Amino acid sequence: MLDQTFDSLVKEAADALPIHAVRPEGLSDLLAGLPAAQGHYLKATGFAAKAQELVLLPGPDGLAGAVLGLGADRSPWAFGGLATRLPEGTTWALVSGDYDPAAATLGYCLGTYRYGAFKAAERAPARLVAPAGQERTLSQAGAIAMVRDLINAPANVLGPVELGAVAVGLAERHGARVEVVEGEALDREYPTVAAVGRGSVRPARVVTFHWRGSRATEDSPLVSLCGKGVCFDTGGYDLKPSSGMLRMKKDMGGAATVLGLSRIIMEADLPLRLATRIGCVENSVSGMAMRPLDVIRTRSGLTVEVGNTDAEGRLVLCDLLHDASAESPDLLLDCATLTGAARVAVGPDLPALFCSDDDWAAALFTNGHAAHDPMWRLPLWSGYDYWLKSPVADLNNVSSRPHAGAVVAALFLKRFVTIGAPWVHLDLYAWNDNARPGRPEGGEAQTLRAVFQTIEERLC
Repeated sequence: MLDQTFDSLVKEAADALPIHAVRPEGLSDLLAGLPAAQGHYLKATGFAAKAQELVLLPGPDGLAGAVLGLGADRSPWAFGGLATRLPEGTTWALVSGDYDPAAATLGYCLGTYRYGAFKAAERAPARLVAPAGQERTLSQAGAIAMVRDLINAPANVLGPVELGAVAVGLAERHGARVEVVEGEALDREYPTVAAVGRGSVRPARVVTFHWRGSRATEDSPLVSLCGKGVCFDTGGYDLKPSSGMLRMKKDMGGAATVLGLSRIIMEADLPLRLATRIGCVENSVSGMAMRPLDVIRTRSGLTVEVGNTDAEGRLVLCDLLHDASAESPDLLLDCATLTGAARVAVGPDLPALFCSDDDWAAALFTNGHAAHDPMWRLPLWSGYDYWLKSPVADLNNVSSRPHAGAVVAALFLKRFVTIGAPWVHLDLYAWNDNARPGRPEGGEAQTLRAVFQTIEERLC
C-alpha cells in the first residue's frame, strides 16, 4: 500500500492534444485565438466556461483538442473530472492559462484514483503530460492515494497487524527508527490501547517511529503526530446498530492521515525531527472485552471509568498523547475519526479543529481555506470539563449529558497533554459520502495538505 503510482501521467508525448482551461472572463480571448472553425463550433455548443463544462474540439483528422470550463473554481477539483471524461486512450497537455499548475496536477491525479484491490477498473483514464516542476504535488497525490487505500481496505484485509506493518514499512523506507510494542509490553506501556484491543482475537499494537531530516539537527523542532488506528469498531458491549457499523472500517482514518502526513514530511525532507505514534487496534466483543463501568489505569497514572465502550478512540489516543508529551515536542498533533458529534456540528467536509494556541489555529484555518483542504475550529471550552467527573475514578471517558460531544472528547484528551507547546486535535470524517470530481466515494485524506503547509511555514 506504499507504492501509489499515476499511470495516467506521462513525461512527454508528441501526439498530445491541447486542453484549454478557461474562465468566463477569458472566454472571448480564447475564442479569438482558436482556429475559426473551432471557435465557431465552441460558440455553437453554447459553451460558457462554467465549472466542469467540457467540450471536445473537432479537427480535420478527428479530435483536435478540448476546452474545460473553470468558472470561479480555483480548487484542484476543477480538474478532478478530466481523466474519466476525456476519451479513453487519448493523451493531453494543458495549455497555460488562468489556473495554478499544481492544483491542476493534483486534481487530475486524484480524479484518476480508484480503489482497485478487488475490482478491475471499468476503463483506463486518459493520459496527461505532467506539468514541469510538480514533484511535491505528485508526492502529496501519492500520499493522499495511500491514505484513501488504507481507509478503503476492508477490515478483514487491514487489521491491527497489517496497519502496523504499513507504518513500519513507511518508516523503514525513510530510514526512521522504529519500535513496535505488543503483547505484555503493551499492557504495561499503553494500558488503554491494550484494554480496547483485548476484546478482539487480532492483537493490538503501538507503532512508533522517529525520523530526522537531512538538514535537521538535534535542536531542530520536533513535530509529534498521534493517530487513532481502530481498524474496525463494533462499539464493544455498547454495540452499534448494524447501520452504524457499515463504515467502521474507516475508524482508522486518523492513523491513515497521520501516516500520509508523515510521508510527505519525509519525502519533502523538511529540516525538522518527526515522531509518529499509531495505536493499531480493533474494538470488538468477547468475554475478554472491556465492559461498561470498568476502570482502567492509563499510562499517565490517571484512572478512567469506561462510561461507554463505544468511546474507545479517546482511550487509544490518551496513552499516545501522554507518551508524546514526555518528549516535549514543539508541536503535538493528533488525528482521529473521533465523534459523530463533530459531524452533526460541521458536517462531513469540515474536520473539527481544536487547538490550544490561537496563532496555530488561525494559520491552520487560513492554509486550509487557501489549499481547499478546510477545517473549522471548535472551542476547548473548559466550562464543560467537570462533565467528565466520575464517582469511582479520576475521570469518565464520556459525559452523561447529551451536548457538545466533540468538545467533551477533546477535553478528555487534553487531560493527557502535558506540554506548554501547541497541541492540535483534528476530529475527522475521512470519507466522501458521494462521488464528486477528484473525490470518489470512499476514504479521504482530510487536512493533510493544510497541516503540511502550516508546519513548513511555522517550523522550517
